[in-house]
Amino acid sequence: MRSRFNGWVAALVPALLLWPILSATGPGLAQERAPAEATPGAFDPHDLSGFWEVTSGHRSLSADVPAMTPAGEVRLELNRPTRGRFLGEPLNGEHPGFVRAVRLPADGNDPTHQCNPNGFPRIILDPEPVEFVQLENRWLQLFQWDRALRELWTDGRAVPEGENLDSLGPAWYGHSVGAWQGDTFVVTTVGLDDRTWMDIYGFSKSVDARFEERYRRTGVDTIELQLTLYDPTFYSAPWVSDTKIFSRVSPEELTFFGWAGLFSGITEATCAPVNEVDSFNERVRDPGSFGVGPS
Repeated sequence: MRSRFNGWVAALVPALLLWPILSATGPGLAQERAPAEATPGAFDPHDLSGFWEVTSGHRSLSADVPAMTPAGEVRLELNRPTRGRFLGEPLNGEHPGFVRAVRLPADGNDPTHQCNPNGFPRIILDPEPVEFVQLENRWLQLFQWDRALRELWTDGRAVPEGENLDSLGPAWYGHSVGAWQGDTFVVTTVGLDDRTWMDIYGFSKSVDARFEERYRRTGVDTIELQLTLYDPTFYSAPWVSDTKIFSRVSPEELTFFGWAGLFSGITEATCAPVNEVDSFNERVRDPGSFGVGPS
C-alpha cells in the first residue's frame, strides 16, 4: 500500500510542477499566440514596408502647374532638359515647361547628367524600385537608382526651422519627419538643395520649398502618394500632385543569380563621373540626338 502511494505521489509531483507550463501553452493561449492565417486581400494599412515602384502618375508633380513667380520663371528658363517634348507649341494649354527639351542631349544641362544626385522629389517620381523600411524611430527609403538613402524621422521631432535649419544647411534629400494621421502617413520635408531639378522637365524649387507627402496603403499591392509643394519664392500657389500609384515588386523580380535586393542587378545603378565621361557621354550623349545617333 505504502509503495503504491509513493508511486502515485512520484507521478503527481512532476505533473504539478509542469502545470504552469502546460496551462500557459494550453489550447486557449496556444490559439491566441498562433500566427493569424492571412486573409486574401487583407493588409495592414500602417505597414508600408517592402519593395515598391511607381507605376502610375505624371513624371512631374502634375500637368497642372500653378502660376510661377518672376524668380521661378527665370530659373526655369535657365534649365535645358534633355527629356520632354520639343514639338513646338504646348498641347491643350499645357505649361510650356513640358515642351522645352533640347534635340541634342549634349546641349542640355541636366545636373544628373554630370552624376549629381537626383534629389527630392525627383527620385520618388522616377519609376525605379525603392524599398520602404520601417524602424522604431525612423523610416528609410532605399532607392535603387544611385543607391540613395532617405531618412524620415518618426520620433516626434519637428522639422528644423530658422537658425536650426540654417545651421544644418541644404541637403540633397532635405530633412524629413513623418507621423501617422489615421491611415495616412504624412511626411514633411524642408531644407532641400535648390541645385537639383524637381523633375525631368527642369522645373525647380527654391531653398524655401516645403514638401508634404501623404502615403496611403490602398491594397495588398498598392500604395497611393500625393505630394504638395509649398514654395512662394517660385510658385504663386501650392502645387498639388496627381495621385502616384506604387505597385509592389516581388523579391523574385529583384533577384539575380541568388543575389536578392535592390542592388542585385547585372550592373550597379550608380552614376560614377569616371564612367560618365569616359564612356556614356562620348559614345551616346554627345553624338546622339533625338532620332539620330546610337540607340
